[in-house]
Amino acid sequence: MAKDIDFKKKFWSELDDSPFVMLALAGDDRGHSQPMTAQFDDDFPNDLYFFTSRQNGFVKGLEKGFSDATASYSAKGHDFFASVHGRLAIDNDRAKIDKFWSPMVSAWFEGGKDDPNVVLIRMDLDRAEFWEAGTGSFLEEMASAVWNESAAEAAKKHNTETRFAA
Repeated sequence: MAKDIDFKKKFWSELDDSPFVMLALAGDDRGHSQPMTAQFDDDFPNDLYFFTSRQNGFVKGLEKGFSDATASYSAKGHDFFASVHGRLAIDNDRAKIDKFWSPMVSAWFEGGKDDPNVVLIRMDLDRAEFWEAGTGSFLEEMASAVWNESAAEAAKKHNTETRFAA
């Protein structure tokens, strides 16, 4: 359990440093992921938010009834990775739009916050798998595994599967 908490803390910290994920909507016939900028805040634990356009495939997929999604993450230094699963929903709560609005988001919408194409999507996080792949002890353990134990067993020290609280 402590390992899960440490990996979750690391995830939020890394995401704060580089908030870009590859987001995919399961079951949608588009069948691919696309880069999105995650918005998140302690006021909304276990949720990610994404601004997008009404014409975006995620909105169209949600309108077709799809909601299961995966966000794939790689930290800037490529030493931490995550695969986060949850459900997407449109959440155009004006207070949340105001909270997450920024000059970066504004650049995408000519009409600002009141642009009719602005859509805020919420991802309710369910489960995740995290991996650490730093060059220090991880590489030493992998080298040691070649001689002493399986690489899979050594890698378990740098990997966890967990759930987010509802």
